Amino acid sequence: MDIVITIIVAILAAAAGTAAGYYYYRNIVDQRIKSSELRAAELIAHAEAKSKELELQSQEESLHLREEGETEIRRKWQEVERQEERLQKRQEVLEKRLETVDKKERNLNKRQSQVDKKANDIEKIYEERQAELQRVSNMTQEDAKGELLKIVEEQSRQDMARVIRQVQADIKEEADSKAREIIILAMQRIASDQVAETTVSAVPLPSEDMKGRIIGRQGRNIRAFETATGVDVIVDDTPEAIILTGFDPVRREVARLAMSRLITDGRIHPARIERLVKKAQEDVERVIQEEGERAAFEAGVHRLHPELLKLLGRLKFRTSYGQNQHAHAVEASRLAVIIANEVGAKVDICREGALLHDIGKAIDHEMEGAHAIIGAEMAKRYGVNPKVVNCIAAHHHEVEQESLEAVVVEVADAISGARPGARRESLDNYVKRIKSLEDIAKSFEGVEETFAIQAGREIRIIVRPEQVDDYAALTMSREIARRVEENLQYPGQIKVTVIRETRAIDYAK
Repeated sequence: MDIVITIIVAILAAAAGTAAGYYYYRNIVDQRIKSSELRAAELIAHAEAKSKELELQSQEESLHLREEGETEIRRKWQEVERQEERLQKRQEVLEKRLETVDKKERNLNKRQSQVDKKANDIEKIYEERQAELQRVSNMTQEDAKGELLKIVEEQSRQDMARVIRQVQADIKEEADSKAREIIILAMQRIASDQVAETTVSAVPLPSEDMKGRIIGRQGRNIRAFETATGVDVIVDDTPEAIILTGFDPVRREVARLAMSRLITDGRIHPARIERLVKKAQEDVERVIQEEGERAAFEAGVHRLHPELLKLLGRLKFRTSYGQNQHAHAVEASRLAVIIANEVGAKVDICREGALLHDIGKAIDHEMEGAHAIIGAEMAKRYGVNPKVVNCIAAHHHEVEQESLEAVVVEVADAISGARPGARRESLDNYVKRIKSLEDIAKSFEGVEETFAIQAGREIRIIVRPEQVDDYAALTMSREIARRVEENLQYPGQIKVTVIRETRAIDYAK
């Protein structure tokens, strides 16, 4: 019985639990349904709000695009109005120009009518003159002669000009021939040596051990020697020789003489070096004085100031393009005497001017300026004749030449420097000068080819005949010569030849 009751109770409990579970589940489902309905209502409300928002945004964008379109239309319209205004102005300008052209055309027509009228008047005057000439038989002899001479003069004016040019050419040719004869005569009567240009001196050594003695302990001997003489001593691998280098030729000669005596004596130390250098300076000063007096004696110039004689003697150690300036001064003086006798210049002025013309080179490394101006100032300071001073200052055209004697001195200087074998220059300088010479000629318009010949003493320029006529060729030669004088340094003179060749070619078929 208890078991049945227990079973019944269990069944009832299970039924009650089932009923409670059902009601609980149904309650949950109802709540979820209500929640879904609320969510759906919210989504619908949100969608409706979003739809209204998009509709408003679309309306705003449409309104904005409309405003932009209207603005663009107004801008285009304004641009069209501006273009219409410009076209209107251009039309007005064209109308004014057309009126000006019409006015000029009317003036031209008027002038043409005037020209035609003047032509008719000239024709009428010509006919009247012809009629007047027809009655020449009724003129007097003097009137007929005058009329005839007038006509002949008018017709022969061009012939007279041509004859004058021919006479001038003949005179120039004769003058050139005479000048060549004078120059050749002067060069034939002068023969002198040439000395190689140097800026270094080599002193031979009796043995290689002497190099160490010359250098001294820690180089004190060579430093003392360089300080005392003012030149650089180069002790290199040259066998049994040392090199003395410096741009002052007098100092270099003093150094050479002192070094030779030191090597011969063998006692080499700073005190001994100072004594021998001082003795060498005294000896070189004595040589300078003697060479200055000798140059004046050989040239026949007397009563020169002792300081000028010293400067002249210093040229014994000065070279230019390989030519010794002491010998060059004496040679130029002799040439000047020969030329002066031929052309009628004052011989004494030419002799002294040519002897002293390069005296400024003796001290041009100590003073600023051109050697011609320096030499002229020194000559003026020591009471030289003003005409001689002008010869010195003007031989390179630093100042104006004031006399025939100045020209003679310039010519004598050029002959002495330009004669074959008188001067030379280094290969690098020679190549640079030749290239610069050709570059100057090539810089002119119409030049086809340039050739520097005769070791740079002549430049030949071939021009294009279609671009350069005969008169332009003459002008080009003078201009090139002037440009060369201004930009280049060279011994002697350079001949400038411009060649213009016209060729006519055809073929027989």
